Amino acid sequence: MKLYFRYFMIQLKSQMQYKLSFFFTLMGQLITSFSAFLGIFFLMKRFHAVEGFTTNEVMLCFAAVLMAFSIAECFARGFDRFAPMLGNGEFDRIMVRPRNVILQILGSKIEFTRLGRFTQAVVMFCVIIPTCGVEWTADKILTLVLMILGAAVVFTGLFVIYAAVCFFTTEGLEFMNIFTDGGRQFGAYPLAIYGDGILKFCTYVIPLALCQYYPLLYLTGRVDELWYGFLPLISVVFLIPCFLLWKLGVRHYKSTGS
Repeated sequence: MKLYFRYFMIQLKSQMQYKLSFFFTLMGQLITSFSAFLGIFFLMKRFHAVEGFTTNEVMLCFAAVLMAFSIAECFARGFDRFAPMLGNGEFDRIMVRPRNVILQILGSKIEFTRLGRFTQAVVMFCVIIPTCGVEWTADKILTLVLMILGAAVVFTGLFVIYAAVCFFTTEGLEFMNIFTDGGRQFGAYPLAIYGDGILKFCTYVIPLALCQYYPLLYLTGRVDELWYGFLPLISVVFLIPCFLLWKLGVRHYKSTGS
């Protein structure tokens, strides 16, 4: 953790050298995610509910997924930009250093400007939480926290898979954006609205529903079983196959010769 904190401070100081650029990039991230919010807002203003979920409930779901994605994208950005790191030979230098490879990749790129989305999510929570009709007991507060952390784990796992695939293709595969950025977009609404097939896929393959749809059912009082609120904890298991694929990729790796 001491080494990671040093990486953290180096990245922060580096990005703050150009404060105006940092600010405009952060605002760009905020405006981009705000446009997604406007799309949901106007749609819900027209139809008022989707699959029985009210506007505030959908916004609560959207804010949780947006915050989780912003956390994952900020701190796991090193895996998201792994393809150029592999192609220019930078990964060779990482391999010969006497430090954990994953820690070095995590510390190689911490994208603080991605916290523009985090800021929007915080503002949305401040507006929605008092008005969404949820009785905020201790277990439901914990459920919301677990939703955010669990979804951040899932998105981080997807970034790891993206990086692991690069060992076999050298270049990054854009189809992975279906699951990363696509997951953020799909997660703006309760996943059940996309049909039973998508819900099952997001439950058993990429367990985003465990951090989004099922805990939301408990938050909104549609189910009373407390274990629904703790389902995001299971999403941590998703990291196991992700890192197994990563280890397979590392064993497969041959230097690019750059």
